[in-house]
Amino acid sequence: MRTILFICTGNTCRSPMAEAIARSLARAGRVPGLSADTFFASAGVMAEPGRAVSPETVAVLAKRSIECDGRSKPLSAAMIRKADLVLAMTAGHAELARELVASEASEHGKIHALDPSGDIPDPIGQGQESYEQLASLLVELIPRRLAEFPQR
Repeated sequence: MRTILFICTGNTCRSPMAEAIARSLARAGRVPGLSADTFFASAGVMAEPGRAVSPETVAVLAKRSIECDGRSKPLSAAMIRKADLVLAMTAGHAELARELVASEASEHGKIHALDPSGDIPDPIGQGQESYEQLASLLVELIPRRLAEFPQR
């Protein structure tokens, strides 16, 4: 089973939204070449364990008929090792992930920015419209980005 891990700061907005959207798109067959048994997860580089996903994230996903009921998890080296692909919301998140596995150069190659053209903005505190914009961006970006990483 292939594991794809999305990471952000607190694991309450961007990465859980990306995880839920990716899972939904994969189930709907909207990610070419992605196996049906792919496991999607998310974590935060500064997450407090057990925090609920933000209400804004839950609302924007519910509007798209996507379930999201996870709790925040701090990113660990073990999570990175278990993942086949780690997609970070910012270059800074990717760098922090690489630092967690600094002595394991073989792990560095699986850590990438979700959007290679720049950081994905954090919607926290920006109002519901910013969450809507984030969801639209992720729905467009995730299938395209995952297609760039063939299954192993």
